[in-house]
Amino acid sequence: MAMASHMVAICDSCGRHYHLNQRSDLPGEDCGQVWINEDHLGLEFACNTCLNPPEADGNLDDILDLAEAASVAGTTQASLSELATKGQIRHRKTGSGVYLFERRDLVAFVQGRK
Repeated sequence: MAMASHMVAICDSCGRHYHLNQRSDLPGEDCGQVWINEDHLGLEFACNTCLNPPEADGNLDDILDLAEAASVAGTTQASLSELATKGQIRHRKTGSGVYLFERRDLVAFVQGRK
């Protein structure tokens, strides 16, 4: 996609071009930011993707115990425990017998039931 010269900036993090309106007299949408680095007294450029990266897989909020998992799956703890024991849903069981589930596995399971 072609960009007008007053709309092009290069991200200092990833090196990709992004829309950045560098003129106040022309309309345009910004897809990043530019600011003055106070240490180097120079301009720094960053695209929105680098400024707001998506959350990585494996976030601890995505690991659920049996009670949380049952709530997400819309079933009882006993039913979910039985499904896990039968190997019908992906899970891990700790040495102390606690079932752990990943949120994405529960979502896939629920969608598969519909």
